[in-house]
Amino acid sequence: MTRILFICHGNICRSPMAEFIMKDLVSKAGLSKQFEILSAATSTEEIGNPVYPPVRKLL
Repeated sequence: MTRILFICHGNICRSPMAEFIMKDLVSKAGLSKQFEILSAATSTEEIGNPVYPPVRKLL
């Protein structure tokens, strides 16, 4: 299994966007069972906050 972790400062914008886009690409390629794709933060500032609303709308 290939594991991919996208990281950004707060995990409310860039890394979740990358995570969901990569999951979609992998799914469309029929490879979902071969990958574990997650996102994380380097800071604790945004813990408990949802994905940034404009990003959620875009996704």
